[in-house]
Amino acid sequence: MSMRFLKRAAIAAFLLGAASAANAATIVVGGKNYTEQQLMSEMTAQLLKAKGFDVDKRAGLGTAPLRQAQENGQIDVYWEYTGTSLITFNKITDKLDAAGTYAKVKELDAAKGLVWLDPSKANNTYAFAMRAADAKAKNIVSLSDLSAKIKGGDKLTFGSNAEFYARPDGLKPLEDTYGFSFGRDSVKRMDTGIVYQALKDGQVDVGLVFATDGRIPAFDFVVLKDDKGYFPTYAMTPVIRKQVLDANPQLAEILNGLSAKLDDATMAKLNASIDVDKKTVEEAAAGFLKQQGLI
Repeated sequence: MSMRFLKRAAIAAFLLGAASAANAATIVVGGKNYTEQQLMSEMTAQLLKAKGFDVDKRAGLGTAPLRQAQENGQIDVYWEYTGTSLITFNKITDKLDAAGTYAKVKELDAAKGLVWLDPSKANNTYAFAMRAADAKAKNIVSLSDLSAKIKGGDKLTFGSNAEFYARPDGLKPLEDTYGFSFGRDSVKRMDTGIVYQALKDGQVDVGLVFATDGRIPAFDFVVLKDDKGYFPTYAMTPVIRKQVLDANPQLAEILNGLSAKLDDATMAKLNASIDVDKKTVEEAAAGFLKQQGLI
């Protein structure tokens, strides 16, 4: 056996080892401290493990610390919301549509070494909800329909958390946008979590909710269409450090494949399976990934 052959074999072995080491690199998956985020971090961890990656999952973080950890290189990937990056991280106050919001955060965060992959159709924004039977009986599908009913004399009560009631981009400018007012006596302020139960029990007619909350399908609510685009878009999207993606380009296809399976109704059902049906986060994640043929 020639020396040249041995050298070539040694080089090939080294390159193969380097490739294997790169493929086996540990991916640090982050997540925030509520159901949807715990579910997404677990789902991402299970999916990447099934694709041969070592995974270190660090869920349960607050929004600001999680983002800081990613910018500092301590978290490689997590699912963020376009509106959160636009408003909270990048301090942009311009009214942008869904496509504009995504394009803006993709551009601004690229300068920080972060890549926004494909956005899902899950938009965890504020929304107004009604009991489905009540909305059908009153023929209310959209916020414009709601406005018309109230201007026509219907007295409907609204359950809202104190923050949305008072904030400068909250209830009052929404009422101005749609040209109506609930009236002070018709607004019931309460903690966010209580709004769902109050709406379910008929203590209020309309409630402020988050669009992907599992209690929406569980309690048979319907979300009213924001037909004038008042609420910012909070499209849930995998965000990854460019350095990690460059070293593991296959991560884009893997994560985009999961993103394509997610929308409001899907996330609401998954969240409900944990919050209402009491499945573990691990069970819910594994069940969905297998059902969708992702693992």
